[in-house]
Amino acid sequence: MAATEPGRLIVLAAPSGAGKTTLARALLARAPGLQFSVSYTTRSRRETEVDGEDYFFVSAAEFDAMRARGAFLEFAEVFDHWYGTSGEYVQSLLDQGNSVLLEIDWQGAAQVRLRRPDAISVFIMPPSREELERRLRGRRTDSGGVIQRRLRDALSDMAHWSEFHYVVVNDDLDKAAAELAAIVSAGGAENLTVSARTQARVEAILAAGQ
Repeated sequence: MAATEPGRLIVLAAPSGAGKTTLARALLARAPGLQFSVSYTTRSRRETEVDGEDYFFVSAAEFDAMRARGAFLEFAEVFDHWYGTSGEYVQSLLDQGNSVLLEIDWQGAAQVRLRRPDAISVFIMPPSREELERRLRGRRTDSGGVIQRRLRDALSDMAHWSEFHYVVVNDDLDKAAAELAAIVSAGGAENLTVSARTQARVEAILAAGQ
């Protein structure tokens, strides 16, 4: 009996408010065999979230113990809370022949690229600074001060777009999800590149936020 061929590791990163979670869900619906990697976090669970489905919610002490024993493929502190991906959990999914989707930030993506150079990384950009702010305010979960902090951090995060294999501008959910599905099915970083048009658009978005 032939051994199961390992799946591919897909890294999806974006600034807060760019629509990464919504896009990840849309991608999972379009890509059979793609499994979502559930991250660990020390932040509190929101009312709409389910432990073990959205995140594994753990205490700071539990997270520190996992980090000390080298359990994480990547980890980062974001808005005063820690997030991490279990290396063992991801590898078990890959060994079963599944492709695995990591929804993380740019810091975590950099760690994954070092530890797993075979990973395919994608950065999600909002269509504009104004739209990013509108989305953040539309959540109605943060104070004005927190929103301004998220905006500042988002502009800083977006400066790292060129470190990724691909960039997708999320101005239309269906179109962006289709682009992501094409990336997943392409088979590797050598098969697609960031177009000159996309690059120019990303640079214009960043320039407008300065």
